[in-house]
Amino acid sequence: MAIRNVREMGDPVLNKICKEVKEMTPRTRELIDDMFDTMYEEGGVGLAANQVGILKRIVVIDVTGEDPVLLINPEILETSGEQVGNEGCLSVPGKAGVVRRPNYVKVKACDRELNTFELEGTELLARAICHEVEHLEGHLYVEKVEGGLKDVEDIEEEEEEALELEDDFADFDSVLDD
Repeated sequence: MAIRNVREMGDPVLNKICKEVKEMTPRTRELIDDMFDTMYEEGGVGLAANQVGILKRIVVIDVTGEDPVLLINPEILETSGEQVGNEGCLSVPGKAGVVRRPNYVKVKACDRELNTFELEGTELLARAICHEVEHLEGHLYVEKVEGGLKDVEDIEEEEEEALELEDDFADFDSVLDD
């Protein structure tokens, strides 16, 4: 197993449509293992094969750090609801932006043995599935960003300031209650 180089925005491979996986080979198994290793090493929650330069319809996701998901030839069957939140990408390092996504997703995919299964996800898992499947179609999340990209550091500072304000209001409320 190895850590692979993550391709960054501007690399033409990220804009290409990935091809269906028709058979499981030792090289494909190695790719899957490398993708998980790369995703964990880079601190991501998902990774599509074209992000490591391979045009195969393979996605790895782990939104908790303890629940790895492999989707081969994923196809989104159903979506519902809506969520709006900051989203980032290993192929767009140091940046994030507000993206509107479904809050529920049902996907059909194949496992490591190419057996078909369905998976339902909500919240972050739904967001990750949509994000990664879009990679396989040659799209980046930046195409959906509302209000432009921001530096991740700026977003983290804004979130810290918001938490401090919440704490201040909580303190103020407790003074009023006394």
